[in-house]
Amino acid sequence: MPILGLVPSSEPTKPAHFDIEKVIRPNILSLHPYRCARDDYQEGILLDANENALGHSIRSSSQMPSELHSSLDANLHRYPDPSHDEIKSRIAKLRGLPNEKHVFLGVGSDEVIDLIMRVCVAPAKEKILITPPTYGMYSVCAQVNDIGVVRCNLNLSGSEGEGGEKGRFSLLVDPIKEAVSADPSIKLIFLCSPGNPTGTCICLKSLRSLLDYEHFKGIVIVDEAYIDFTGDDASAVSLIKDYANLCVMQTLSKSFGLAAIRLGVALAQPPLIQVLANTKAPYNISTPTAHLALAALQPDAIQTMRDKISMLLASRDKLKESLSKLAHLGTGAPDNSRSIKVYKTLAEEKDVDESCVVVRYRGGEAGCEGCLRMTIGSEAENAILIKRLEGVLVAI
Repeated sequence: MPILGLVPSSEPTKPAHFDIEKVIRPNILSLHPYRCARDDYQEGILLDANENALGHSIRSSSQMPSELHSSLDANLHRYPDPSHDEIKSRIAKLRGLPNEKHVFLGVGSDEVIDLIMRVCVAPAKEKILITPPTYGMYSVCAQVNDIGVVRCNLNLSGSEGEGGEKGRFSLLVDPIKEAVSADPSIKLIFLCSPGNPTGTCICLKSLRSLLDYEHFKGIVIVDEAYIDFTGDDASAVSLIKDYANLCVMQTLSKSFGLAAIRLGVALAQPPLIQVLANTKAPYNISTPTAHLALAALQPDAIQTMRDKISMLLASRDKLKESLSKLAHLGTGAPDNSRSIKVYKTLAEEKDVDESCVVVRYRGGEAGCEGCLRMTIGSEAENAILIKRLEGVLVAI
């Protein structure tokens, strides 16, 4: 059954063993997507969508943050653009993809995660595969959708450094291949690169090995929320042209510093993008979000984003150096009970002239015993973190 809305192509699918029409659930393939007049016409006297022609009722003097007053001038009484092709085109250009047909926009990456599960994986029958330690929303979305979860841990040995092809938190390709060969109901493989909470990148050689594995007929999803903090050759986007069974997720939340606008991105070949577009809720990206995204994707804003990344990476190196100077306060072995005490004390207890500091406890995950994850803050915040952490470690 053809994918509705997809322009037919005479190009052969790569890899040859992949057939997207066998991965997508039959009820999704046959779905006639919601359409509105605004899909066809966006100018003129617009009387098609049952909108309030008199506009919103919020006064600029209302009790709302002053920085939001300018948003009241937007056409908030109108539904937003249903497709946002200009945003998609700018993202495609930024990521080196041919055009907007390779880009899907979601309400954060979490909508993309949920949507791709719903279009591919049958509830109570089929499964996804994840590689702990990893982002928690994969298993949460799976449970919400009544989908099974198969877990294949990353390499938890530190004998060959970190990341890469064989280091700690690298991908164990052979166990994943064995899992998908033994269980054909696994439809999706979720990978996180750079990893959350590991910070290590998936080796593209290992990724290609999975994509080329003929006994796995499903889709590999690579979550690249933090990709702009890595080297130029780390992204899996470069493989999209050769692999129809690859979907790369990105976001404007991290490197772009726009977590509040909730804009996630899926990058893939047009057939999968069209399926996601057919299935999403109408008008899923709001007008304020779209305006801010377009501004963030201007060349000068992209350069500023890259400058800030350089600053954050330098701050990370400085923070790592400062943390190493506290090594003598450690116990010599990972200790979850002590980590929990540190976590709670930093957040709950302080002297009058001190600030509470909230970090993230991750000690319950595979290979992360005793782990606290610390976001890189401003220089002032990092200094307070080190001061408070030293005091807490001495006290407990």
